[in-house]
Amino acid sequence: MKKKIAILGSTGSIGRATLEVIKKDIKNFDIILLSANNNYKKLIEQAKEFKVKNVLVKNKIFFKRIKNSLQNQKTKVYSGDVSIKDIISRKIDFTMSAIVGLAGLQPTIDAIKISKTVAIANKESIICAWHILSKIKKKYKTEILPVDSEHFSIFELTKRVSNDEVEEIIITASGGPFLNSSKKKLNFVKPTEAINHPNWKMGKKISVDSANMMNKVFELIEAYKFFGFERKKYKILIHPQSYVHSIIRFKSGLIKMIMYNPDMKIPISNILYNKKNQHFNKSQIDIRILNKLTFHEVNTKSFPSIKLINKCFTSGFSTPIIVNASNEVLVNLFLEKKIAFLDIVKTINKIFNDKEFKKYARRKAASLKDIKIIDNWARLKTNNMCVR
Repeated sequence: MKKKIAILGSTGSIGRATLEVIKKDIKNFDIILLSANNNYKKLIEQAKEFKVKNVLVKNKIFFKRIKNSLQNQKTKVYSGDVSIKDIISRKIDFTMSAIVGLAGLQPTIDAIKISKTVAIANKESIICAWHILSKIKKKYKTEILPVDSEHFSIFELTKRVSNDEVEEIIITASGGPFLNSSKKKLNFVKPTEAINHPNWKMGKKISVDSANMMNKVFELIEAYKFFGFERKKYKILIHPQSYVHSIIRFKSGLIKMIMYNPDMKIPISNILYNKKNQHFNKSQIDIRILNKLTFHEVNTKSFPSIKLINKCFTSGFSTPIIVNASNEVLVNLFLEKKIAFLDIVKTINKIFNDKEFKKYARRKAASLKDIKIIDNWARLKTNNMCVR
């Protein structure tokens, strides 16, 4: 029987990688839904190639263009804020949630309600709303799996492992394109340089997050919320080769790690096939890579973003929501060349000193509405700080 699947954010790097995996074994998949924001041309291309039943484009401007392009296909076209619950009437096997930013939260919630399994590549949903998502997944008996390479690896290494058995959980970081750059050079970084990651092919936003290691701030928070091990057990190490994705040090003296090439199709494939896929088993171990693996501590002078981790845990329940929202605004401003690269972390730190910060940071976001109120405040405040 074919596995019924939906991909939210199908035109992004994770969505495309998921479709590449499926393409090799399309006879066993039935793609029920693909969604995108603005990249309507790619969405049309995907819909035709994979004979997709439904497509959803967030931006209403592109509805007619897609509708006209797919008029000879058996594909239904939706646009705007249509919920996937209104498109998919029966529970499907699998949803890949890969929409970038907090915009992916509501679709992720909807996906949990109509899917047996949801794979989350949208870390913002977990950072800002795991306390909500975890309740919904229990109610609908949905399995949630992490897709990010680090979290997928931690998941594989800590199955049936208790907190008392673990001494340390290490999340690795490549250091991005500016690992060995001087602070003087960082003052003049261009967006084209920041998105040029040495190991991974990713979208612009996550590439910028990787360049200043804001992604590791979010990944550590995500791991803590998702896995539930004690916060003090998490640590970040620089590993430029991006070959080891996480390391678990156990109290028994054992150390376990997961290694694979920096290719997101590997965790995606393993999640889709529950590790039974054979597509990646043919490659041999490259001894040249093994002989060059290096690890070292993070230099917080080069990557001051790492200091935000402690602030996120100690400044109030909703601090991660504020930091995430501010960062999304700042990355966009940087990509638009309106602020400098170093202004991203500097401005986030300024938010902590705002007179209204404590009011919102200490607020318990019990609902999606609460999250949006806090998120909107942080975005407005960040934009105001950057007006020149």
